[in-house]
Amino acid sequence: MIDPLDGTKEFIKRNGEFTVNVALVRDGVAVAGVVYAPDLDTMYWGELGKGAFKQRGLEAAQSISVAQLPTTNRGWRVVGSRSHQSEAFLEFMTKLPEAEIVAMGSSLKLCLVAEGKADLYPRLGLTSEWDTAAAHAVVSAAGGLVLEADTLKPLQYNQSQDTLLNPFFIVCAEKSPFWR
Repeated sequence: MIDPLDGTKEFIKRNGEFTVNVALVRDGVAVAGVVYAPDLDTMYWGELGKGAFKQRGLEAAQSISVAQLPTTNRGWRVVGSRSHQSEAFLEFMTKLPEAEIVAMGSSLKLCLVAEGKADLYPRLGLTSEWDTAAAHAVVSAAGGLVLEADTLKPLQYNQSQDTLLNPFFIVCAEKSPFWR
């Protein structure tokens, strides 16, 4: 699955938060993915069973992993879309009223969770499968989860012949009672 320009609004704004995404999906599961942010000269990649990595420019690649979740409803770092904060997102945030909201564009939001710079990304707005599959693979390879928001079952791809839209989803290190 390929998305040659994820974060079109970020690209138009020239803020550097757009990416090129390439994913391998097998039997509905994002098993490998590469997310490259050209303006930031930063690449994330991951493969199930082999780990996840981040590389900036010519620096050596670094292994990345999700952070341990806070054990109370304090101290959460929640990624929110720079261009798409919905009423549903704002309502979700009432469950974590003291959380720090980290604004970011494109699939970089999922990558922040993968590298442990954020704890949670509730996407309560529409996305297409090509928007998320590559970063989903990175999150999974980093030890995280991408779950359907309504059922908390793992998000899968190519499950419908009618649509390529994802259901609302939550990206996290693990399930937590504080955001359910």
